[in-house]
Amino acid sequence: MEYSVAVCDDMEADRRLVSGMVRDWAERTGRAVRIAQFPSSESFLFEYGERKDFDILLLDIEMGGMDGVTMAKTLRRENGTAQIIFITGYSDYIAEGYEVEALHYLMKPVREEKLFSVLDRAAERIAKNGRVLTLETGGETVRAPIYEIRYAEVFGNYVTVHAKRDYTVKMTLGRLMEELDERFYRVGRSAAVNLTLISRVTRTQILLRDGTAIPIPRGAYEGVNRAIIDMG
Repeated sequence: MEYSVAVCDDMEADRRLVSGMVRDWAERTGRAVRIAQFPSSESFLFEYGERKDFDILLLDIEMGGMDGVTMAKTLRRENGTAQIIFITGYSDYIAEGYEVEALHYLMKPVREEKLFSVLDRAAERIAKNGRVLTLETGGETVRAPIYEIRYAEVFGNYVTVHAKRDYTVKMTLGRLMEELDERFYRVGRSAAVNLTLISRVTRTQILLRDGTAIPIPRGAYEGVNRAIIDMG
Protein backbone atom coordinates (compact mmCIF):
# COMPACT_ATOMS: atom_id res chain seq x y z
CA MET A 1 0.00 0.00 0.00
CA GLU A 2 0.96 3.65 -0.34
CA TYR A 3 1.11 5.55 2.94
CA SER A 4 -0.23 9.11 2.92
CA VAL A 5 1.92 11.14 5.34
CA ALA A 6 1.33 14.69 6.57
CA VAL A 7 4.19 16.74 8.04
CA CYS A 8 2.85 19.79 9.86
CA ASP A 9 5.35 22.33 11.26
CA ASP A 10 5.50 26.12 11.06
CA MET A 11 9.28 25.97 10.54
CA GLU A 12 10.10 25.26 6.90
CA ALA A 13 13.54 23.81 7.68
CA ASP A 14 12.01 21.33 10.14
CA ARG A 15 9.31 20.33 7.64
CA ARG A 16 11.93 19.60 4.99
CA LEU A 17 14.16 17.70 7.42
CA VAL A 18 11.38 15.41 8.68
CA SER A 19 9.97 14.90 5.17
CA GLY A 20 13.42 13.87 3.95
CA MET A 21 13.72 11.34 6.77
CA VAL A 22 10.30 9.89 5.90
CA ARG A 23 11.44 9.43 2.28
CA ASP A 24 14.63 7.73 3.48
CA TRP A 25 12.55 5.40 5.69
CA ALA A 26 10.33 4.51 2.74
CA GLU A 27 13.33 3.74 0.52
CA ARG A 28 15.06 1.59 3.14
CA THR A 29 11.92 -0.42 3.96
CA GLY A 30 10.57 -0.72 0.44
CA ARG A 31 7.40 1.18 1.21
CA ALA A 32 5.61 3.74 -0.95
CA VAL A 33 4.78 7.12 0.58
CA ARG A 34 3.03 10.27 -0.50
CA ILE A 35 4.12 13.23 1.64
CA ALA A 36 2.27 16.53 2.05
CA GLN A 37 3.78 19.42 4.01
CA PHE A 38 1.73 21.99 5.94
CA PRO A 39 2.93 25.20 7.66
CA SER A 40 0.05 25.30 10.16
CA SER A 41 -2.74 23.26 11.74
CA GLU A 42 -5.28 25.36 9.90
CA SER A 43 -3.76 24.59 6.50
CA PHE A 44 -3.80 20.86 7.27
CA LEU A 45 -7.44 20.87 8.39
CA PHE A 46 -8.42 22.78 5.23
CA GLU A 47 -6.78 20.07 3.10
CA TYR A 48 -8.23 17.33 5.31
CA GLY A 49 -11.70 18.67 4.57
CA GLU A 50 -11.13 17.74 0.92
CA ARG A 51 -9.21 14.48 1.35
CA LYS A 52 -9.45 12.35 4.47
CA ASP A 53 -6.99 9.63 3.51
CA PHE A 54 -3.99 10.58 5.66
CA ASP A 55 -2.47 7.55 7.39
CA ILE A 56 0.40 9.09 9.39
CA LEU A 57 0.61 12.59 10.86
CA LEU A 58 3.87 14.11 12.12
CA LEU A 59 2.77 17.17 14.07
CA ASP A 60 4.78 19.92 15.67
CA ILE A 61 3.06 20.94 18.89
CA GLU A 62 4.24 24.53 19.29
CA MET A 63 2.87 26.39 16.24
CA GLY A 64 1.43 29.84 15.78
CA GLY A 65 -2.37 29.79 15.74
CA MET A 66 -3.84 26.38 16.52
CA ASP A 67 -1.31 24.12 18.28
CA GLY A 68 -0.74 20.51 17.28
CA VAL A 69 -2.60 18.97 20.22
CA THR A 70 -5.75 21.00 19.55
CA MET A 71 -5.58 20.07 15.89
CA ALA A 72 -5.21 16.37 16.78
CA LYS A 73 -8.29 16.57 19.02
CA THR A 74 -10.25 18.08 16.13
CA LEU A 75 -9.12 15.27 13.85
CA ARG A 76 -9.93 12.54 16.35
CA ARG A 77 -13.61 13.52 16.44
CA GLU A 78 -14.06 11.69 13.14
CA ASN A 79 -10.84 9.75 12.53
CA GLY A 80 -9.76 7.06 14.96
CA THR A 81 -7.19 5.33 12.78
CA ALA A 82 -4.67 7.96 11.65
CA GLN A 83 -1.34 7.45 13.43
CA ILE A 84 -0.38 10.67 15.23
CA ILE A 85 3.26 11.34 16.05
CA PHE A 86 3.98 14.54 17.95
CA ILE A 87 7.25 16.42 17.54
CA THR A 88 8.18 18.85 20.29
CA GLY A 89 11.04 20.60 21.99
CA TYR A 90 9.37 20.18 25.40
CA SER A 91 8.09 17.24 27.44
CA ASP A 92 5.24 19.19 29.05
CA TYR A 93 2.60 18.02 26.58
CA ILE A 94 2.92 14.24 26.92
CA ALA A 95 -0.16 13.81 29.14
CA GLU A 96 -2.32 15.64 26.58
CA GLY A 97 -1.26 13.24 23.85
CA TYR A 98 -2.83 10.36 25.75
CA GLU A 99 -6.29 11.81 25.05
CA VAL A 100 -5.82 11.65 21.27
CA GLU A 101 -4.11 8.24 21.31
CA ALA A 102 -0.80 9.62 20.04
CA LEU A 103 1.52 6.85 18.90
CA HIS A 104 4.67 8.55 20.17
CA TYR A 105 6.44 11.78 21.06
CA LEU A 106 9.69 12.69 19.31
CA MET A 107 11.87 15.31 20.92
CA LYS A 108 13.66 17.88 18.77
CA PRO A 109 16.14 17.56 17.21
CA VAL A 110 14.57 14.47 15.63
CA ARG A 111 16.96 11.53 15.35
CA GLU A 112 16.65 9.43 12.21
CA GLU A 113 16.89 6.03 13.90
CA LYS A 114 14.17 6.97 16.41
CA LEU A 115 11.86 8.28 13.69
CA PHE A 116 12.37 5.12 11.63
CA SER A 117 11.43 2.97 14.62
CA VAL A 118 8.26 4.96 15.26
CA LEU A 119 7.27 4.86 11.58
CA ASP A 120 7.69 1.08 11.65
CA ARG A 121 5.25 0.94 14.56
CA ALA A 122 2.83 3.22 12.70
CA ALA A 123 2.87 0.91 9.68
CA GLU A 124 2.20 -2.09 11.95
CA ARG A 125 -0.75 -0.30 13.57
CA ILE A 126 -2.21 0.61 10.18
CA ALA A 127 -2.04 -3.03 9.11
CA LYS A 128 -3.78 -4.13 12.31
CA ASN A 129 -6.54 -1.57 11.85
CA GLY A 130 -7.49 -3.33 8.64
CA ARG A 131 -8.45 -6.48 10.57
CA VAL A 132 -12.10 -7.25 11.25
CA LEU A 133 -13.99 -9.52 13.64
CA THR A 134 -16.71 -11.64 12.04
CA LEU A 135 -19.69 -12.25 14.34
CA GLU A 136 -22.93 -14.20 14.01
CA THR A 137 -25.70 -12.28 15.76
CA GLY A 138 -29.43 -11.89 15.35
CA GLY A 139 -29.52 -14.26 12.38
CA GLU A 140 -26.96 -12.26 10.41
CA THR A 141 -23.22 -12.09 9.92
CA VAL A 142 -21.57 -8.78 10.80
CA ARG A 143 -17.99 -7.60 10.40
CA ALA A 144 -16.71 -5.22 13.09
CA PRO A 145 -13.31 -3.51 12.62
CA ILE A 146 -11.21 -4.64 15.58
CA TYR A 147 -9.85 -1.14 16.29
CA GLU A 148 -13.45 0.05 16.90
CA ILE A 149 -14.04 -2.47 19.70
CA ARG A 150 -13.86 -0.71 23.06
CA TYR A 151 -14.56 -3.63 25.38
CA ALA A 152 -16.51 -6.85 25.73
CA GLU A 153 -18.45 -8.21 28.68
CA VAL A 154 -19.99 -11.56 29.60
CA PHE A 155 -23.67 -12.17 30.35
CA GLY A 156 -24.30 -15.85 31.05
CA ASN A 157 -23.50 -17.81 27.90
CA TYR A 158 -23.29 -14.66 25.79
CA VAL A 159 -20.70 -11.95 25.17
CA THR A 160 -21.61 -8.39 24.23
CA VAL A 161 -19.00 -6.68 22.06
CA HIS A 162 -19.13 -2.89 22.38
CA ALA A 163 -17.95 -1.10 19.22
CA LYS A 164 -19.74 1.61 17.23
CA ARG A 165 -22.67 -0.74 17.68
CA ASP A 166 -23.21 -3.38 20.34
CA TYR A 167 -23.19 -7.02 19.22
CA THR A 168 -24.35 -9.86 21.48
CA VAL A 169 -23.15 -13.31 20.45
CA LYS A 170 -23.28 -16.78 21.97
CA MET A 171 -19.64 -17.58 22.66
CA THR A 172 -17.15 -17.62 25.52
CA LEU A 173 -14.90 -14.70 26.34
CA GLY A 174 -11.90 -16.99 25.88
CA ARG A 175 -13.00 -17.76 22.32
CA LEU A 176 -13.43 -14.06 21.60
CA MET A 177 -9.93 -13.29 22.91
CA GLU A 178 -8.51 -15.75 20.38
CA GLU A 179 -9.97 -13.57 17.61
CA LEU A 180 -8.61 -10.31 19.00
CA ASP A 181 -5.00 -9.05 19.20
CA GLU A 182 -2.52 -7.72 21.75
CA ARG A 183 -4.46 -4.47 22.14
CA PHE A 184 -6.97 -6.39 24.27
CA TYR A 185 -6.55 -7.47 27.87
CA ARG A 186 -8.81 -9.85 29.76
CA VAL A 187 -9.94 -8.36 33.07
CA GLY A 188 -10.96 -11.30 35.20
CA ARG A 189 -13.64 -13.70 34.00
CA SER A 190 -16.22 -11.24 32.78
CA ALA A 191 -14.63 -8.53 30.62
CA ALA A 192 -11.93 -7.68 28.08
CA VAL A 193 -10.80 -4.15 27.30
CA ASN A 194 -9.02 -2.34 24.47
CA LEU A 195 -5.88 -1.03 26.18
CA THR A 196 -5.41 1.76 23.63
CA LEU A 197 -8.72 3.36 24.67
CA ILE A 198 -8.05 3.55 28.41
CA SER A 199 -7.86 7.03 29.92
CA ARG A 200 -7.31 6.08 33.58
CA VAL A 201 -7.04 3.05 35.86
CA THR A 202 -7.97 3.08 39.54
CA ARG A 203 -8.04 0.31 42.11
CA THR A 204 -11.73 -0.28 41.43
CA GLN A 205 -12.32 0.50 37.75
CA ILE A 206 -10.97 1.15 34.27
CA LEU A 207 -12.13 4.39 32.68
CA LEU A 208 -12.27 4.58 28.89
CA ARG A 209 -11.94 7.79 26.90
CA ASP A 210 -15.67 7.81 26.17
CA GLY A 211 -16.46 7.78 29.90
CA THR A 212 -17.29 4.06 30.20
CA ALA A 213 -16.34 2.59 33.59
CA ILE A 214 -15.40 -1.11 33.76
CA PRO A 215 -15.11 -2.67 37.25
CA ILE A 216 -11.78 -4.29 38.14
CA PRO A 217 -11.83 -7.53 40.15
CA ARG A 218 -9.80 -7.57 43.33
CA GLY A 219 -6.11 -8.07 42.60
CA ALA A 220 -6.34 -7.14 38.90
CA TYR A 221 -5.09 -3.54 39.15
CA GLU A 222 -1.37 -4.30 38.74
CA GLY A 223 -2.01 -6.62 35.81
CA VAL A 224 -3.92 -3.98 33.86
CA ASN A 225 -1.20 -1.39 34.38
CA ARG A 226 1.51 -3.86 33.41
CA ALA A 227 -0.37 -4.73 30.22
CA ILE A 228 -0.56 -1.03 29.27
CA ILE A 229 3.18 -0.59 29.85
CA ASP A 230 4.10 -3.76 27.96
CA MET A 231 2.01 -2.71 24.96
CA GLY A 232 4.15 0.41 24.68
